[in-house]
Amino acid sequence: MVPLGEVALDDLEVADGIGMSIARLHRLLACVSSSGSKAGMDRPTFMLLATLAEHGPRRSGALAETLHSDPSTISRQVAQLVKTGLVERQVDKQDGRATVLAVTEQGLALLADMRGRRNAQIAQMIMHWPDGDRARFNELFERFITDYERHLPVFITAFADKAGVGGEK
Repeated sequence: MVPLGEVALDDLEVADGIGMSIARLHRLLACVSSSGSKAGMDRPTFMLLATLAEHGPRRSGALAETLHSDPSTISRQVAQLVKTGLVERQVDKQDGRATVLAVTEQGLALLADMRGRRNAQIAQMIMHWPDGDRARFNELFERFITDYERHLPVFITAFADKAGVGGEK
């Protein structure tokens, strides 16, 4: 990573605009998440369900690691999903003493419905954009998210250090 002093001022101004847009998007997603909470499915729980569907059955600890969450939070979310029949506990085929979590058919159907509704809303929002703009935005947004994931440890360390929880200095 390039030291902060070596970043061009123009790049910092653009980065500030992107950072402010991310914060705004985060607030908007939180608004949608709170409405989902009232319906019984908040965004973190939805993300857990979607992650299990995407990556397949896994142990609770591995799921917590994948989602960058603590095991107790994952445990509460899993309990909610098991109770509603969206996730089930299965015997781990590699270690019969352990269990893995798997999305049920009902969970997969709910995910498909929720994704379909989300996709329809996004398609409606961008339907008036020129074709090239839609494709280019998708390409650039995916590139940004991929780079963000790659730099995630640096972001976490920087925020934790500033918050006073990053350990000894």
